[in-house]
Amino acid sequence: MTFNSYIFILAFLPVFVIAYLSLGKLHNAVSKALMILGGIFFYAYAGWKTTALFALSIFVNYLFACWLKKTGHKKGVLAIAIVLNIGLLGWFKYLNFAIETVNELFHGALRPAELILPLGISFFTFQQIMFVVSVARGEIDTKLADYLAYILYFPKLVMGPLMEPKDFYSQLQDASRKKVNWGNVAGGIKLFSYGFFKKMLLADTFAKAVSWGFANAASAATSADLFLVMLFYTFQIYFDFSGYSDMAVGISKMINIDLPMNFNSPYKATSIQDFWKRWHMSLTNFLTKYVYIPLGGSRKGQLRTCVNIMIVFLVSGIWHGASWTFILWGCLHGLLQILERLFKKWFIKLSEVVRWGYTFFSVNLLWLLFRADRIEDWRAMLKTMFRFQNMAVSDGLIRSFELPEWTFLTDKLHLTQMNADVRGFGMLLVTVAAFFICLVPENNYKNANKTNALHMFACAIAFVWSFLCLSSESFFVYFNF
Repeated sequence: MTFNSYIFILAFLPVFVIAYLSLGKLHNAVSKALMILGGIFFYAYAGWKTTALFALSIFVNYLFACWLKKTGHKKGVLAIAIVLNIGLLGWFKYLNFAIETVNELFHGALRPAELILPLGISFFTFQQIMFVVSVARGEIDTKLADYLAYILYFPKLVMGPLMEPKDFYSQLQDASRKKVNWGNVAGGIKLFSYGFFKKMLLADTFAKAVSWGFANAASAATSADLFLVMLFYTFQIYFDFSGYSDMAVGISKMINIDLPMNFNSPYKATSIQDFWKRWHMSLTNFLTKYVYIPLGGSRKGQLRTCVNIMIVFLVSGIWHGASWTFILWGCLHGLLQILERLFKKWFIKLSEVVRWGYTFFSVNLLWLLFRADRIEDWRAMLKTMFRFQNMAVSDGLIRSFELPEWTFLTDKLHLTQMNADVRGFGMLLVTVAAFFICLVPENNYKNANKTNALHMFACAIAFVWSFLCLSSESFFVYFNF
């Protein structure tokens, strides 16, 4: 089940929120039961096979948590638990990639395994690791209901944001959060609606252009087309993932649960390091706490610090997907951050505009790699782009933006004549809107509590407009991870 589906918006979400707000206040056990049942239904909608694998992960990790609570050899038990979780992720997500790599290197003929990739395995694996580590550190107890509520809480189940168990547990036990807070309900609806708008009106519009660009990269696409496609994917992935995060945070806010902020205007960043403090912040925090700091962080000299940074970004690349493109994408982000660190004195002397331009362009180039199926495809696209041989924009790319919703908007804004006179006006309109949203207003998360009449009117327009565009279900980009 996805957030942008009829069954979720018209049935599951309102039933869950109403039931939680009306029944959850009766007793803490009732609110936990509703969270657990909601998570089971939400996840089981994807199919029984993937649900069975998730159930196995839950069962095994709970056994390890109980073992950790009783044993005096916590380091050894914790190490086994972490290895098993990573092993489960590796088996289902990376086994066929390993087989493919071996076949390419040694001209082998190993057959790929027939595996079903569990929905959200990358996210729930990290959540499981956070859980067993928290138990080992004595930060949380091993009560089954608390654990199940934490791991099955559906807004963060398949795409995050990643949340520390102790933070979730403390909110779960807070009696004041069981009362209906109409300010939070309004703020949550507003966040959900804006996230819905990001996905349906912006991400999915850019997705059509990106799909055209990659389908025609080796044939009809010009240099100008590929530069634009690179920019459009930069917008697509941001509006898609931040839209999901806004929706998840909004749902949680309605029932008085605070999920961590996952995005903080990342395209305003003026360095790669700054970008990763703003982009997918819960993953950055996880990798910092559970990988970078245990490796020694920045406490053991500059060389070791650089190695640790590269390891963190290698892990990030591998986590995102089973492909050399993701691995190279992670390594290049790590390399750029290391170079910024080594040349920091020189770098900070540059004007803020120059640093922003360098950061935004670097992120764009690497998002193109992230989207490519193969490293060779990325190199070929870059070769076409930087030859600058044809800077005309193809009709096919422009037609990707000829959508009913944008035609309706130009009509209502009395821009029909301009739309007819300016070639690619629809594309220009959406691109300018995307730049404005990314670079000008404050983050939606920070504005969640602004629920005056004007804000709620805008929220209503965003929701209705997005809902009218819900003709077919489109998946979120990070569902693949």
